[in-house]
Amino acid sequence: MPPSEKPPEPESLPRPLTLRAPMGARQMEIDWHDGHTSIYPHRLLRGFCPCAQCQGHQGAIRFREGGSLELSEVEEVGNYAVRLGWADDHTTGIYSFRFLRRLCPCPTCSAGVEPESRSFGH
Repeated sequence: MPPSEKPPEPESLPRPLTLRAPMGARQMEIDWHDGHTSIYPHRLLRGFCPCAQCQGHQGAIRFREGGSLELSEVEEVGNYAVRLGWADDHTTGIYSFRFLRRLCPCPTCSAGVEPESRSFGH
């Protein structure tokens, strides 16, 4: 990290209070520490899977169609991310809480832009 850039303060990192991903549902919900609730359709989560297999090793994270939309597992990764596993055995997507907060598809967070048309830096 260049000396002019400071790492974010821990208080500014998005913190989930509750994550709900019921079996058989087609969406995952996160209640954030600031009171916001994000609702993620599985299609959006799978399409924006940040793993190298889905996105390559460089460049922006973009929506990619395809894959199972049945979420089979959610595993916490440290205190910064979750790993989502899908019914087709795709289990390499690690979604940081910062990325998930930026991915929120609600009109306020997405600024009215269609969620699938957005892109995110690594």
